Amino acid sequence: MIHTDLPIYAKGRDLLSLALDVQRQLPRDMKRSIGERIHMHCVDMLNEMALANATKQASRVKHIERLLELQRATQVLLRVSHDKGWVAHKLWGRAVLLLDSIGKQAGGWLKSAYGKAPAA
Repeated sequence: MIHTDLPIYAKGRDLLSLALDVQRQLPRDMKRSIGERIHMHCVDMLNEMALANATKQASRVKHIERLLELQRATQVLLRVSHDKGWVAHKLWGRAVLLLDSIGKQAGGWLKSAYGKAPAA
């Protein structure tokens, strides 16, 4: 299966689109610092999804773990932006749903890549 057909990739594309909307809402002085970082994290997540799908089972883990790191970092940046009142509640709600879905799918993918649940 090619990466563009994966459900996680569809959620990632939706998140990237949302990130562009968030960047438009941010105050001018935050567009480059926070907005650009959120945007690039989303692009990097899509890249990690593609790499994880394209690599063999043994090397897939590092891409999925990186994907989860980016997902958490994006969630923090969006949360701070929302808490500051820079991101509308509706947009934040959509972001939470997308980020949760990506996290759950990546977590399942990680378990599958390990062949069992990873050690805590």
